[in-house]
Formats: sequence, structure tokens, C-alpha cells
Amino acid sequence: MHILPHTIRQSAARFPEQEAFRCGKQSYTYASLVQQSNQLAHQLIELGVQRGDRIGIYMNRCLETALAVYGTMSAGAAFVPLDPHAPAARNQFVIKDCGIKILLTTAQQKRTLKAVLADENLPLQHIIGTQLDENINTVDWATISTFPDTVPDVRILENDLAYIMYTSGTTGTPKGIMHTHYSGLSYAKLSAELYDVQHTDRLGNHAALHFDISTMGYFTMPFAGGTTVIIPDMHTKLPASMAQLIEQEQLTIWYSVPLALIQLLQPGILEERNLNSIRWVLYGGEPFPAKHLSAIMQHCPQATFCNVYGPAEVNQCTYYNLPDLPKADESIPLGAVWNNTEALIFDKNDQPVQPGEPGELLIRSATRMKGYWGKPDLTAKGFYKIKRIPGCEEIFYRTGDLVRIREDGNLMFLGRKDRQIKTRGYRVELDEVEAHLTAHESVEEAAVFAVRHEDELHIQAAAILKKETNETTLQQYLATLLPHYAIPQKIIFTHEIPRTAAGKINHKLLAGGLVAKDESQI
Repeated sequence: MHILPHTIRQSAARFPEQEAFRCGKQSYTYASLVQQSNQLAHQLIELGVQRGDRIGIYMNRCLETALAVYGTMSAGAAFVPLDPHAPAARNQFVIKDCGIKILLTTAQQKRTLKAVLADENLPLQHIIGTQLDENINTVDWATISTFPDTVPDVRILENDLAYIMYTSGTTGTPKGIMHTHYSGLSYAKLSAELYDVQHTDRLGNHAALHFDISTMGYFTMPFAGGTTVIIPDMHTKLPASMAQLIEQEQLTIWYSVPLALIQLLQPGILEERNLNSIRWVLYGGEPFPAKHLSAIMQHCPQATFCNVYGPAEVNQCTYYNLPDLPKADESIPLGAVWNNTEALIFDKNDQPVQPGEPGELLIRSATRMKGYWGKPDLTAKGFYKIKRIPGCEEIFYRTGDLVRIREDGNLMFLGRKDRQIKTRGYRVELDEVEAHLTAHESVEEAAVFAVRHEDELHIQAAAILKKETNETTLQQYLATLLPHYAIPQKIIFTHEIPRTAAGKINHKLLAGGLVAKDESQI
């Protein structure tokens, strides 16, 4: 087993009638997933797809995402998840940046997809999944079933691209994180081993495909022969409905951002539910407020709760299994580094820190990305290379996270080295938001910063205007360029933005509320 499609083929040989993926009332067995993904691969190859090509997946949480993922990889191509809820301009950028010629979608995405296709300069040539009145060839899903279900004759190596996941970038444009079959499969092996995932397990996959947490559902469960239950969009928005689904599906593993679990704590939701089937509750993406974590743990006393940490560039690298209920003011450790992984903690001069001292976390792991798509300079900046053994170069990823090691050996998170934050589980580069806001015709200068509000980070901005506008107009403008979670919840108009002695914007003062409002603009 050296490439990701081998996982579903092996599981199909062992458990052909086992549900591989389930969403709502629909499901794929391992046998049917292998058959249909092979057929999709043959269709893609007939359309001209070659090894290393990029295929866009433009879908909400649905069963077809599994077919799209494994059909694409079986053809030797790399899948690129697109967020249908993101602004059209953002998806247009990704399609151009990645040179996507084929898009896999569903009929439900027709309206939002039309907005994306309004850009006549897209490289798209074919769309599979819905009929559109565009000058692009379209293929319906029914046509796929006419193709052979044999494994395509494509030579795929473990270091070939498997997928590219886009995330916020510091320069104002998203950056594509390139993962290979080797890094994806290494993650599947390590996570299956750590959490003892069996073919009898049923994972609740809450994350959308474009979010890196989804890799456990799409990679680890097929590796182990288990079942991934994709949580439909409507359930993610209705906590009571989601709790009912968890009980009905008899899930044994849950993995999501903390917010999804916090929403279940609304009065009356969990009191009537039996969640005894769950043996693991995994959370990641951002810190989990201890008071909420303790409350949800009391509803699932039979489950082991694990704080999962790892930037999308390495999928996962540490874990911390909570031994008991945390205290209200307790900081939860990032934990220990998992297998086949090494961590270094460096100071600003790239020298090892003393035990207990803070520094930047660097990670060397089998799960590390190949680099950033089309950005060799950014890739070089993100890697630290060292030759501790003559003739052997070791490559570490610079996480940008500041940590220290406790006396018990667990890593503690201290903050970010740069201006990246996590809000509601999403990674946001504040510099990207700032670049877009500054580009508005009415804005002379802008600064974007994060403010902690209760248990969440809220994005806010300060702006100096060169011509009259209002907060709503600017927020609506940003909504055409950024995902909803990256739009500042408050924009303050001011005559002056505080700066450091070196002339740089003083974001710390802004976050502390030290900005003079321009009353004429309020």
C-alpha cells in the first residue's frame, strides 16, 4: 500500500459490503466506491487528464465528495477542494492559480457556480455533475456509469501529488498546500495507530472537504476499513439535529473544531441523548475553553477526549489525551509529538532554546507537505534544512507557533510568531484581510487585528478614509473577496493608526483598544 486509492481497494477486498461513506440516507460500500471511483477515473482520463493535473471539487458536504476524491486520485490527478460558500472571486483565483481544467460538482451548486463562471478567463474546459448554459463541456454523473470499472493503467508514485488545500495567505492571496500520497497515507497510518481505528468504527466527519480536519474521514477511515459518516450541512447548523444524528448513527469517533461541540451544550440538547457509543472525541483547529470542554466531557464520561494539534502543512503532529476534567482556568497542552515525527524549538536566531523556554516549533514528519503550489520562495521560507548527518539533509516545517516544554514533557501553546489566527476553527491571515481592506477606493490606510471576546477571537479593523463610506459598505466589499469568517465584525474609522518606533503599525495597541475614533464617520 503506497498510494491513497490502495486503501479503498484493500478494504473492499476485506469488507466489500461494509459502508465506506454515508451521508443522510445514501451510502457507498467499499465495493461500490472502488467500482465508481474507477469509472470516474476512466472518464477523467478520456477527457485528457494526466498524472499531476489538478481537478477541482466544488461541493457541499455530500456523499459525492468521496467519489470525487478517490476518482481523481485513481486517475493520477490531485484534487483541489473549493468552498462553495466562499466569494466567487476567491474560487476564481484558486481555479486560475492551480490551472484547473475540470471541475467536479453537483446540481445543488448550480447557482453559486454560475457566479464563479462569470469570469471568462478561467482555464476550465469540462464540468462534471451539472448542466450549465456556458461555453464549457458538461458531463452528468449518470454518464460515468458507462465507463469500465477496472483499475486505470496509471503509474502513480507515493511522492506524486494527491491533493492541494488552499488556506489564507499573508500577501492577500490564498496559498495552496501540496500534499503527496506519501504524506496523506502517512497521516492515515499514524492516526489509525494512535486512535486504534478498526473496521467497526464509525467516524462523524463534521468538517467540509476544504478543511484539513476532514482528512481523517477521507483517509484514515478507508485505511482502517471503517465508516465515515459525513455530517450534512443542515445538521451542522442545527445542534439538536446533529446530536440526534450522532446517537442514531452510533458514532464511535467524533472529530471537529471546538465550536461544533460547544453548540451542543445549549440547554436540552444532550440531556435526552445517549452518546455511549462514542469512544473518542477529537478536537482541533483552535483552543477549547476549559469550562466548555469540561461540560461536554461530563456528557460523554465513557469517551477519551484528545486535543489534536498540527498545521495543515503537516496534518497532525501532537496529541494530548485529557486524563480528567480540566479546571475552569486551565490551559490544555498541545501534548506529545506522535510517532515518525521530530520537534525542535528554536529562538529567533534559529538556536535551540533551553528546556522550559519559549520558542518557535519546527516539525519534521512523514506527514509534511511537499511545499506551496507555485510559490518556491514561500516554500523555502517555510522550511528549515539541516545536515546533522553528513550527506543527509533533514527538512523541518516552521510552524510559526510559539511553544514551551513543560516539566512533564508536554508542549504548551503560547501564541503565534506572525499574524495568523484561528477563529471558529478557521485559519485567517490578518495581513490578507488588511491587504483587501486597504485596496478599497475609499480607504487611505487600514489595520486589521484580533480581539478576544469571551471564548472567541473576533476580527476588527481600523481605517483612515480618503473619501466617505460606511462600515456596512466595506464589509459587503470584503464579503466578495473573503470567506465569511475572515470579515471584520467591527471597522473603526480613525484619523490616525498607532505605529511603533520603527514606523510599523502597532497591532498590539489596536487590539488593546487604543485607537481614536473619527466621530464624524460614526
